[in-house]
Amino acid sequence: MNTKIRSDIEKIRYALLSHYGPLFWWPGNSPDEIAIGAILTQNTAWKNVEKAINNMKKATLLSFPAILQCDTTILAEAVRPSGYFNQKAKKLKILAKKVCQNGGKTITDFLKGKSTAAARKQLLDIWGIGRETADSILLYADNRRIFVVDAYTKRIFSRHGISAPDADYEIIRKMVENAVPADPAAYNEFHAGIVNLGKDFCHKQSPNCGACPLKALNPLPGQLT
Repeated sequence: MNTKIRSDIEKIRYALLSHYGPLFWWPGNSPDEIAIGAILTQNTAWKNVEKAINNMKKATLLSFPAILQCDTTILAEAVRPSGYFNQKAKKLKILAKKVCQNGGKTITDFLKGKSTAAARKQLLDIWGIGRETADSILLYADNRRIFVVDAYTKRIFSRHGISAPDADYEIIRKMVENAVPADPAAYNEFHAGIVNLGKDFCHKQSPNCGACPLKALNPLPGQLT
């Protein structure tokens, strides 16, 4: 990776830290709750995930043994606020079955003793878990040194000339991991800052570049659509 790209990524990271401060993302009281949230957040806003998680808490379903034993229709109704609730209930049931195999009870049990590459492959082999979801679980639920790439990352990096609009997930992930210190806390805060920037300023349509904390770093001021 060339020196300019590395420098640009670090400049963005420091600007986000300066603007937002520590964000303490991901919300969740346990690794299992974080892993469940990583599935529920697919194709929806976090506010909807919070409603679904609250429903699961009330029904004492925030553990993989409980999910495994629960009737799928009851689980689907609990996660309804997150959208695609039948699919997400199925995904949670499949993950719960994998987690609870061989006497396991938690996502930590499921990932323990495996390298990050092996743990990632194990997650990706499960139906309904793609790269962003797998990496979210690894970083936020298991404190692994892996960066999460999402639509906000692709949009911001593309607009700042760091990567192409259609750049592959793995290319962007490796760029960040080569530029940022290999520390889960650094990856955590950087991703959280990117998410907040995407919500607050770097909108898909009509980005607010004039007020953006990355304004000084924007190579194309006033030209974004």
